[in-house]
Formats: sequence, structure tokens, C-alpha cells
Amino acid sequence: MKEPLHSPFVNRQYMQSRDFEIFYYNDCNLKSVSNHSHSYYEFYFFLGGSVSMHVDGVDYPLTKGDVILIPPNVRHHLINHAPSLPYQRFIFWISRNFCNELMQISQDYGYVMQQVIVSRRYVYHYDVLSFNTLQGKIYALLDEIHSNRFGRSARISLCVHDLVLHLNRSIYEIEHPRQEQEVFSLYENIVSFIDRHLEQNLSLDDIANNFFVSKYHIAHIFKDHLGLSIHQYILKRRLAMVCDSITSNMNISDAYQRCGFNDYSSFFRAFKKEYGISPKEYKESYAFPKESPSGIQGTGR
Repeated sequence: MKEPLHSPFVNRQYMQSRDFEIFYYNDCNLKSVSNHSHSYYEFYFFLGGSVSMHVDGVDYPLTKGDVILIPPNVRHHLINHAPSLPYQRFIFWISRNFCNELMQISQDYGYVMQQVIVSRRYVYHYDVLSFNTLQGKIYALLDEIHSNRFGRSARISLCVHDLVLHLNRSIYEIEHPRQEQEVFSLYENIVSFIDRHLEQNLSLDDIANNFFVSKYHIAHIFKDHLGLSIHQYILKRRLAMVCDSITSNMNISDAYQRCGFNDYSSFFRAFKKEYGISPKEYKESYAFPKESPSGIQGTGR
């Protein structure tokens, strides 16, 4: 750690700046801190020592790679189990007003700040690679704060935005890794199943029974991934299949029945609504020319 980036320990529990403050501490013989709360969000990035963080009535023993988020008005204090060992950490304070301003740009900046109030999960553990990436963003911010270079203020703003968004993204991914993979895998399998059975009478109940999941869960997955209901997706896939068939010179009557439509009138209405023209007009406009007996395509003359 560069010497200028080290901060002498201060025990004030209020912010002097409007938006954020960030510190690097490396202390020995630091006694436990008394129970307290404050009006801003406090992130701890734990690097080393033998300490626990007491948050909201629970003790959390810390290991290197832990990130702790203390929301406003939540009482907490440090317990130092081995004061003779170096206690190393970054501390990042961000005001509620600044957090709200960031969330005006995108709600993604405030995901973890909102989540912690509901879940009361205060500690997240990062693997070595992820924690190194996080530290790189902290170093970049601290370097810029201690620099005198042209564009310093603009660069600090960029670094803070990047750090806050990275924290939210990485914590979201810690919370959702397996769930996201499983949901996407289920989505892909359902899509494949639908594509293989478009000619059949597909219903949401049948699909749910086939995959042993709730029909409401399937409906939610499709809405999240496509912005469509599963009924809308099936309809669009059937219409696309009809288009492929009639442009390959299958007659319209055979095509719509083969693609899972039960009657011509409902098929016609859906087709006209989707493409703005009738199936016949579509076929005439986009059908591939028929090959002549010699195998050479006609020229249309």
C-alpha cells in the first residue's frame, strides 16, 4: 500500500464531506469500538486482523475478503480479538442523499442499499479474484483523491460511480449465482420443448406438468426473459413457422394446421395482427420461386 493512501485512525462517526469519504486503515493495538450508529451507509472491506463485527445484535467473525454493509441507524461495533495483530481494512462512507442521487440515474446503484434493509444480510464474502478486482477499483479512487492531475474532480466522480455500481453488481451476483443459472437453464429447456411441439395443443398447464414446476414460475420466467407471456411466445413461434412453410411453397391451409392452429379464422386474425398483411399477401411477396423442371429457377419472364 502506498504510504500517502494510509489514513490515521479517527473515531468520529459523522461525515465531513457531502457525498462520500473513503479511508485505508492499518492499525495495531486498536481497542474495540463502542456501540454506535450513524446517518450514512458504511462499507467495510476487511483485509486482515482477528476481529468480529457486531451488527444489529449478531457477531460476525471476519475473514479476508469480507465486505460488510452497515445501513443508516443500525447499531454496530468492532470486537478486536487480537489487538497486537495489524487490523487492516478499507472503509467507505456514502451519504443517503448521494445514494438517492445515484439512484435517479439508475436503481442499480442502490440495489444493495435497499436489499440490506429488507434482508438484514450485512456480510458478503468475495473470492480472491473478485476481492482483488474490488480492491483495484478502491485503489484507483484513492490514487485519484491523492493526485494533483488535470481532470481530478471528474475522474474522482467516475471512480466513485464505478465503485458503487461494481459493489451492487458483485453482491447481486453473490446472491443469485446458482438461481440465475438454474432459471436460465429451465428457460432454455422450455423453449426447446415448445419448438419441438409447436404442432401440438400446448398449454401452460401441460408445460408446467412436463417440467414439474409451477405454471406461475414459468410465466414469470418468460416475462423476465422476453417481456412476453408464454402464450404470446408460442403464438409468435407458430406464426414464424407458418411463414417459413408458406415461403417454401407449402400451401397456406396445410401450413397453419401443421403449425398448431386449430381454425383458419383465429390463425388469419393473429397473422394479420403480427405482420400487417394477409397470409396470401405474405406468400406472394416472400415465397421462393419454384424451380423449373430442368432445375433452373424461373426468371419471372
